[in-house]
Amino acid sequence: MQPLSPGRRFDDDAYNRKGILKKKIYEQELARLQVELAKLQRTITEDGLRIVVVFEGRDAAGKGGVIKRITERTSPRVVRTVALGTPSDREKSQWYFQRYVPHLPAAGEMTLFDRSWYNRAGVERVMGFATPEQVDLFMRTCPEFEHMLVEDGIILIKYWFSVSEEVQEARFQARAADPTKRWKISPMDLQSRQLWHEYSQAKDEMLQYTDLPYAPWRMVDSDVKRHARLNCISNLLQQIDYRRSPPPQPELPPRTWVGDEDNRVPKPNESYVERLY
Repeated sequence: MQPLSPGRRFDDDAYNRKGILKKKIYEQELARLQVELAKLQRTITEDGLRIVVVFEGRDAAGKGGVIKRITERTSPRVVRTVALGTPSDREKSQWYFQRYVPHLPAAGEMTLFDRSWYNRAGVERVMGFATPEQVDLFMRTCPEFEHMLVEDGIILIKYWFSVSEEVQEARFQARAADPTKRWKISPMDLQSRQLWHEYSQAKDEMLQYTDLPYAPWRMVDSDVKRHARLNCISNLLQQIDYRRSPPPQPELPPRTWVGDEDNRVPKPNESYVERLY
């Protein structure tokens, strides 16, 4: 176990023999951070903030797991997830950024992009879906696009989830063995497994062009899922000046019970689903 680093929240005894935060402590800390996310949500709605959070990284890097923990205690009307599929033929003929623009947040919204316009610098480039000219155009114009967003008042936050080759392969194997997770492995994922070096080169060049003063990349070490989730959410909360007070507890006046069950038409038993439990 490495010595406690500056700002590290827990001492060594909070970690197991593998150096992973113990489950009970992880769950307690996640619950605490989710309370803070609820406070952030209140500030977003009351102040009319517009926030875009981009989640990028290799397959099985843990992006979806973090997004799930952010959204499971927040309102889908305020914190929305966007995960676009393969572009249609019409979308392929449009300005490249056009299909993402309709999903940008309005006042009082935070949009989480589970993959984003950076597909062009990653999978489209490596898999040959974009020409070298299209990739070059993206590298030159992406900073301009993001500058327009920031200049218009959008808070743009970008995370890259960094996973090692060994951990990625272990996660693929675990997904393949679990019937409830096999849907996560697409034919594209299987091809990507053989192109680790190519993806590394694409990522390095992308960072050279798009790690910008007004929209920097924030790297998340995602080899340990628990740590990646807590570190990312903690950092996200640090990026926005939100009010730390929780929403006021509503007063629930005494309820008046109508008691009209005897006057209602009973539902026939066949209307109910089978009571298996």
